[in-house]
Amino acid sequence: MTARERFLADVLDGLSSRPRTLPCKYLYDARGSELFEAICETDDYYVTRADLALHEAHLGRISELIGPEAHIIEFGSGAGIKTRKLLAGLERPRAYTPIEISAAALRASERELSAAFPDIEIRAVRADYTRPIAAEDLSLDPPARRRVVYFPGSTISNFEHQDATGFLERMGRIAGPEGGILIGVDLLKPVDRLIRAYDDSEGVTARFNLNLLIRLRSELNAELELDAFAHEARFNEPFRRIEMHLVARRDTAIRLGGKEFRLTAGESIHTENSHKYSAPDFKALAATAGLRSAEVWKDPAKLFSMHWLVPAEG
Repeated sequence: MTARERFLADVLDGLSSRPRTLPCKYLYDARGSELFEAICETDDYYVTRADLALHEAHLGRISELIGPEAHIIEFGSGAGIKTRKLLAGLERPRAYTPIEISAAALRASERELSAAFPDIEIRAVRADYTRPIAAEDLSLDPPARRRVVYFPGSTISNFEHQDATGFLERMGRIAGPEGGILIGVDLLKPVDRLIRAYDDSEGVTARFNLNLLIRLRSELNAELELDAFAHEARFNEPFRRIEMHLVARRDTAIRLGGKEFRLTAGESIHTENSHKYSAPDFKALAATAGLRSAEVWKDPAKLFSMHWLVPAEG
C-alpha cells in the first residue's frame, strides 16, 4: 500500500467512525510542521520553552545518570536546541541515532549534527518510530556501554493510555536491561492555561488544524468547504486531556473516495489528543509498561516534567 493509499484508507475509516476522527500524524506534512514550529514561538504555547528550561536546569544530573559512552536514540529528527544541549553535555557519547520518517528532516539533522559534533558517530534511521524498528538499524559494533531512548517534548501525550503503554514497552525493549528512557511529559495545570496553549490568540494552532483539511483537498481530491469548519480546543476532564476538533459551522459535507460524509452544524472531527499528567500519574503509567521512574525533573516554573525510566527490576 502506498503512502497515499494508506492516507486515504485512514481518512475514510476516521470519517466513517462515530465520533468522527482523523489521525493526528497527518497534521504534520511540510506545511503542518512549519506551522507547529510557529506554534512553539507563540506566547501562549509554553511547552517548548518549559522543556528547554528544564534541560538547562538539570542537564548536569541527566548527564550523570546517562554516563559515558552512551548510544542516544532519539525518536524524531533532532538537531534542535535540546538535542544539541544534551549531546554537548554528555561524557564521550558513543553514537547518536535520530529516527525520523521524513527523509528531508533526517538529512538535515544528520548534516547539522555531524558538523556540530564530528567526534560522535551519527547513524540516522529513516523509519516510523511508532512502529517496530529493525534491530540491525540500532546495533553498534562494538556495542555502546548503554542505550538511552531520548523523547523530549510532549508527544507521549498524544497517545491513548493503552497505546502509550505499548509504546513505552517498545522503548524499553530498545533501551534494553542496562539502558534508560529520557522522556518529556507535560503536566496537568489550570484549564484556562491549557486552552490558551492549544487555541493561541494569534490563530496559529487554528491554521495548523485546518491545514489537515487542505491536505484532504490537495492530496486526496476531497470536496469540502474549508470555511465551513472552525478549530476548537476542549478539555476533557474525565480523561485529563486537551482535544483538538474541527467543528462544522453549518451543515456541510465532505466527499471523498466515492463517499459522502454529511456533518450537521456543531458536529466535530476529533483530530488530536494531548493528555496531561501529574508526576505520580505518569509513574503509574510507566509501571504498566514494566518501567520505573527512577528520577523526575521539572522546569523552574513547574509546567513541564522529564522522567528517567529504567526497567522495573533495575
